[in-house]
Amino acid sequence: MPIEFHPPKYAVIVNAVQERIAAGIYPPGSTLPSEAALMKEFSVSRPTAVRALDLLRQQGWIDAHQGRGRTVLGSPAARGRSAPPYADDALGLPESAGVRVLSAGPLLAPPRAAAALGLSAGTPVIARRRLVVHDEAGPVELSTVYVPVELATGTRLGDPAPLTGGVLAHLGQARGLVFDHGTQRISARIPTTEEADILGIGRRDCLITVLLTVYDRAVNPCLAIDTAMPATRRELDDAFTLG
Repeated sequence: MPIEFHPPKYAVIVNAVQERIAAGIYPPGSTLPSEAALMKEFSVSRPTAVRALDLLRQQGWIDAHQGRGRTVLGSPAARGRSAPPYADDALGLPESAGVRVLSAGPLLAPPRAAAALGLSAGTPVIARRRLVVHDEAGPVELSTVYVPVELATGTRLGDPAPLTGGVLAHLGQARGLVFDHGTQRISARIPTTEEADILGIGRRDCLITVLLTVYDRAVNPCLAIDTAMPATRRELDDAFTLG
């Protein structure tokens, strides 16, 4: 049986608020719904709502003002934060030596990818599954690129032949898209039997998972990349400014 990912309740609130800010439902400068409103909408306790709001503030999505509620700042990525190296790799990695395309073509979107693309679970999408193998460490990354069928039309994303450039550049050039920003969700879980076999790890080994979603200037989700990495073979590096 496949393992479905069920994020903790505070993460559900964080993800929902981030998506609403990215979609313009909560525009920059607007006041975020109160703790009580979020508690009622998501059926959670006050500590859970507060934890979600604190995380959104720490990540730069909102700001808190004593006595005036919480103000929406907008997407941190849209305000100029550069993509971390592992996101650059996933979006721009040429499918050359060390990258194997395992499959490409239409399938029904799983719930996690469908939610990232704003689709109903089971909606047809074009998916491209790739395995990255390091000369010394072995398989270090198993990722699947999901693109709505209407956007994948006229591209080679459904063709298993390797792409000379990254998937983002290919999609942008083929469809004339201008991308604006991306979001990421990082979590951890145990692998499925298939994932363990492909990556050459044990069934009880931990996987780091990163779900990247890329948006155009109209804040429409254009593609999602769901990546699984053995925790013992990959580290996630990032850099950021303070103050």
